[in-house]
Amino acid sequence: MELEKSLKISDLIRELRQHLDLSQEKFAAKLGVSLRTVNRWENGSTVPSQMALKLIEEMLQKMGEPGKRLLNEYLLKAEQREDS
Repeated sequence: MELEKSLKISDLIRELRQHLDLSQEKFAAKLGVSLRTVNRWENGSTVPSQMALKLIEEMLQKMGEPGKRLLNEYLLKAEQREDS
């Protein structure tokens, strides 16, 4: 179950970064983490810390409608997996 969630958050992070037109390096700098950390998030080998998730959520909210769509899509999928 946890592995499925990490894979979905990797998709969310990748979509957010691409929507913002940022390289992994620039995205990492915005969040105050290393390039290696962002790379691990996107390939699903690790998940963001609670603090990083909060920053990612803030970035999504600042994007307006596209960010809300990504956030809702991720949250709905996560909730559906937890219910099953």
